[in-house]
Amino acid sequence: MASPAAAGPGAALPPAAARRDFYWLRSFIAGGVAGCCAKTTTAPLDRVKILLQAHNHHYKHLGVFSTLCAVPKKEGYLGLYKGNGAMMIRIFPYGAIQFMAFDQYKKVIKKQLGISGHVHRLMAGSMAGITAVICTYPLDMVRVRLAFQVKGEHKYMGIIHAFKMIYTKEGGLSGFYRGLMPTVVGMAPYAGFSFFTFGTLKSIGLAQAPNLLGRPSLDNPDVLVLKTHVNLLCGGIAGAIAQTVSYPLDVTRRRMQLGAVLPDSEKCLTMVQTLKYVYQQHGVRRGLYRGLSLNYIRCIPSQAVAFTTYELMKQFLHLN
Repeated sequence: MASPAAAGPGAALPPAAARRDFYWLRSFIAGGVAGCCAKTTTAPLDRVKILLQAHNHHYKHLGVFSTLCAVPKKEGYLGLYKGNGAMMIRIFPYGAIQFMAFDQYKKVIKKQLGISGHVHRLMAGSMAGITAVICTYPLDMVRVRLAFQVKGEHKYMGIIHAFKMIYTKEGGLSGFYRGLMPTVVGMAPYAGFSFFTFGTLKSIGLAQAPNLLGRPSLDNPDVLVLKTHVNLLCGGIAGAIAQTVSYPLDVTRRRMQLGAVLPDSEKCLTMVQTLKYVYQQHGVRRGLYRGLSLNYIRCIPSQAVAFTTYELMKQFLHLN
């Protein structure tokens, strides 16, 4: 039988070689789809979280569930999805970069630095989260501005208008990176603990109870993967732990991103200033951790769907 080389330069690559050639693209698509599915599931909760974190004057006297009920009454049910268009434009590349970067960083850390076990998951997750944030931060800025608006008080008419306004009124490109530092600082533990927890639970589960918790991968019977309901559970636990660790920095990031939209924006110019101001004005429970109960409700299904979708997409796109 002739070898692939002997078949001539015009011959098609063997299926396995073709799959390797498009591995990065398929990994990118898998992460993007996972991110979009996760965020669409919890978009209404995201909107409410932003309104509560930044103490919007229409809803600041309300709690999580009362705000969920008040938004449709004031702005219609589509009000719960305000800013979601910008979110989808941002979250596809964000999820794609994060999951793809995690796989690559994990390989580099293991091969180049010789670090393996659970530690390399924590390091790779942190680095992947930071990479994704930096690449997509301007889109997150615009999404937050749109989500904070209330019907009848629109400053921005849409995604493109918001980009133009921020660029011309808030210092050009630097205006799109307001609040980047607390975002990066917060993303390191969030993404790190998220990937670390999920990966650790997955490896322990498959090692200790492979028949109960696992099944052969659809694209590679030699690879064992978690069953769907177990994936959802592990992803939810990972999200809850990661959010608890990083939530105060998430509050800081949101207030800095909103910038001139808030009346007290001059007191929230840096990460340290914002943390101090929120703590002094509102304390821990009503300030640094305001909206955390909503975030548990939001991030647990979000991370569960994200990790589960990514694991399924890996099988569908032959990444195992």
